[in-house]
Amino acid sequence: MNDIFALGDSLGPAKVIHVYQPHLGLKGVLVVDNVAIGPSIGGLRMATDVSAVECFRLARAMTLKNAMAGLPHGGGKSVLCADPQMDPKKKELLIRAFAHALRNETDYTFGPDMGTNEDCMAWIKDEIGRSLGLPLELGGIPLDKIGATGFGLYHAIKVAIEYCDFDLAGARLVVQGFGAVGSHVARFLSQKGVILVGVGDSKATIHDPNGIDVEELIRIKAGGGSVSDYPRGGKLESERLIDLDCDIWVPAARPDILHKDNIHRLKAKLVAQGANIPLTSQAEQYLHAKGVLNLPDFVANAGGVICAAVEYRGGSQATAMEEIRDKISANVRTMLEEAKRKNILPREAALHLAQHRVMKAMTLKRWEIF
Repeated sequence: MNDIFALGDSLGPAKVIHVYQPHLGLKGVLVVDNVAIGPSIGGLRMATDVSAVECFRLARAMTLKNAMAGLPHGGGKSVLCADPQMDPKKKELLIRAFAHALRNETDYTFGPDMGTNEDCMAWIKDEIGRSLGLPLELGGIPLDKIGATGFGLYHAIKVAIEYCDFDLAGARLVVQGFGAVGSHVARFLSQKGVILVGVGDSKATIHDPNGIDVEELIRIKAGGGSVSDYPRGGKLESERLIDLDCDIWVPAARPDILHKDNIHRLKAKLVAQGANIPLTSQAEQYLHAKGVLNLPDFVANAGGVICAAVEYRGGSQATAMEEIRDKISANVRTMLEEAKRKNILPREAALHLAQHRVMKAMTLKRWEIF
């Protein structure tokens, strides 16, 4: 019995729910981490190798992310163990069944994440009446389509440049993961003169020191292609993306991409975490010791959940983009000033701020994390 609670600490998780339906091949997990501040918002992640442990770690990231952004929401996350590229009809059935199984868990509201999108949220809304990141046609703010997370990441980088020894214009960028986050942050940065020199997705990696045409690559991906279909640049093994010489490195895909066994190969001056938990703690400590500025996930990539929170209260897309810009810019500056003053990792400074907000809310609740 104790093994079930091995990941628990003073902040949570409040609930871990396994959903299983063998007839459909449905295997999913919901983690509601901490809802002291308010009901949780968190994305539905779909991949063949997700796990309960990953779900817990992502839910905790959402607790911290929502608290750091000053949102009236707690942290939660859900995962489905399945191939997101499966037959669309089967995917819809699986997502609808998962949502139906969780229809009474009102402490949690679904949003899109890796492997899911606005259409998936529409299915969930139709099934249980509760989801965010909906298509515009259903009155939602399609956060992936407008690039909410990438927009926030762009503003995080823009502030961080003030603490670096290079300018934004002319900076060389590498993006790991060219999906809903990576493609948009590359687009926003390229509009300010940043040069994309390397990019990788689940199928391939390309490198061109003279610059990759971001808009052309976005069109290729939108048409169902891969970065391997880009007509110029050199093709590399996926792992080689870490070795590319650059100024800014953006991990925007899976957890633990950078770890103790490969972090020494990174040549960037600034790392901006577009994915959730893409670096291990050892990797972050290594970067700090080497003087590489690292922007932690729950501060830098909060644009998506800020957008979802605006949709939750019925706000507009324009309001969402304004709040993303203002909240993330202010939080990154506060975090970096605190880290500089105390000579600590940016994550440590941000953790102190976010955890203080959560624990303060817990003191005002009868059941603390519920």
